[in-house]
Amino acid sequence: MAYDSNNIFAKIVRGELPAQKVYEDADTLAFMDIMPRCEGHMLVIPKTPARNVLDASPTQLAACMRTVQKMSAAAMKAFGAAGITIQQFNEQAGGQVVFHLHFHVLPRSEGVSLGPPASRVEKPEVLAANAEKIKKALPA
Repeated sequence: MAYDSNNIFAKIVRGELPAQKVYEDADTLAFMDIMPRCEGHMLVIPKTPARNVLDASPTQLAACMRTVQKMSAAAMKAFGAAGITIQQFNEQAGGQVVFHLHFHVLPRSEGVSLGPPASRVEKPEVLAANAEKIKKALPA
């Protein structure tokens, strides 16, 4: 399948759609998921086109994983999490909904279940507050 440059994440990278950004470097962007499954749920994406892990370059994957690791540590610190769940889906049959490579970073606490996927849109002020918590937890 071909990459669609009009997908929602490509539009976020280009600044055509808003996002509550948490971290950005030359290759990747991390931002809050507007339909979080838990407090602090964010997404990490490459800034360059890749439909999913099946067509991403090793360079894109390495850049994403560096950011996933950095954001995971910050989220654990920011939310006092006991662990992190990383999710990544490929193609429709694999559960992918947005066809731009992305990794879900979900801070987890013992005994707290994840909410259902895409079940509610979070208030912008809550997303902004959670983004600030994570930003403050990033290493200087």
